[in-house]
Amino acid sequence: MARRNRRFTTFSLSFLDIMSCGFGAVALIFLIIKHGADHDIKAENQDLSAEVNLLQEEVEFGREHLVLARNTLDTTSDELAKTQGLARRIIEQIKEVKGNIAEIDSTNSEEDIKRLQDKLKKLEQAKKELEAENKKLGNNVRKFVGEGDRQYLTGLRLGGNRILVLVDSSASMLGDELIKVIRARNMSSRVKRGTEKWQRTLRTVSWLTAQFPQDSQYQIYTFNTGFRAAIPGTEDRWLNVDDHDQLDHAIKELDKVVPENGTSLERVFNAVSAMSPLPDNIILITDGLPTQGMKKPRGATISGKDRRDLFRRAVKVLPKDIPVNVILAPMEGDPFAASEFWKLAMETQGSFLAPSRDWP
Repeated sequence: MARRNRRFTTFSLSFLDIMSCGFGAVALIFLIIKHGADHDIKAENQDLSAEVNLLQEEVEFGREHLVLARNTLDTTSDELAKTQGLARRIIEQIKEVKGNIAEIDSTNSEEDIKRLQDKLKKLEQAKKELEAENKKLGNNVRKFVGEGDRQYLTGLRLGGNRILVLVDSSASMLGDELIKVIRARNMSSRVKRGTEKWQRTLRTVSWLTAQFPQDSQYQIYTFNTGFRAAIPGTEDRWLNVDDHDQLDHAIKELDKVVPENGTSLERVFNAVSAMSPLPDNIILITDGLPTQGMKKPRGATISGKDRRDLFRRAVKVLPKDIPVNVILAPMEGDPFAASEFWKLAMETQGSFLAPSRDWP
């Protein structure tokens, strides 16, 4: 028996399976995409809602402050109106006073003039009395302005007919510590003049000269290995304190001095002995014992004992019976300085002052 041929159809079971799987995959993808879109829209709506709430809060805040601003503006307007009214009343009063002045007759004017002349005579007499009292006391011949409201020490003896101020201008006056001195010593002259310790020394001299008696004389020497007068060419004469322009010029000349080299007290004390007439009061501003005498030392260093010996040798050439007031600035590495200068002040009936870093 002949075998019947099998019919072929495109819609077999396998084909239908494939189609079903395809439709299922498409439906699954659609569901996934739809869910993600809803989630994004929801998140975006939440962000927009937060921004809207923030803007609403800012609007409410602005309305509240707008009310405050309007109230402040109203208050300011009221005050402005009051001020303008007060100004008008003052102007009217000024005009009224001017009118009254114009109405004063000549008789009353002569009486007023006579009364003013009598008052002027009294004021002139009071002025003369104050000038005489100021000359007697002899304080504050120059104005010195410090920082703050400070009551300065008065233990220094600032009187005398001839006052000599000796200012140490050696390299040690560049700083309170050795490392600062070494660092500043190699810098420019402008930097040296501007160091804190040297500026403090210049302020001290300025304060001292402001306390000189009006009818006295003075001289200012700076010294290191040599010496010189503050005003060059005046080494052989005394200057008058009442010449205020010259005194101011001396203080300005000190600003040009550059601290440098070593210290020779013996040389400057010999110069003091040669002054004629001798000073009757000496004010010494320094920070330590000398490092050399009349000659330059042989070595590059010097011990504390040798410095003390140099100091004692210098004191021997100092004229007797002259008070020496010592202002000792701070300096490390010189343990004998304070005791030696204190003894010099006590033996000469002077005073000794070791000021703080902000004096005067």
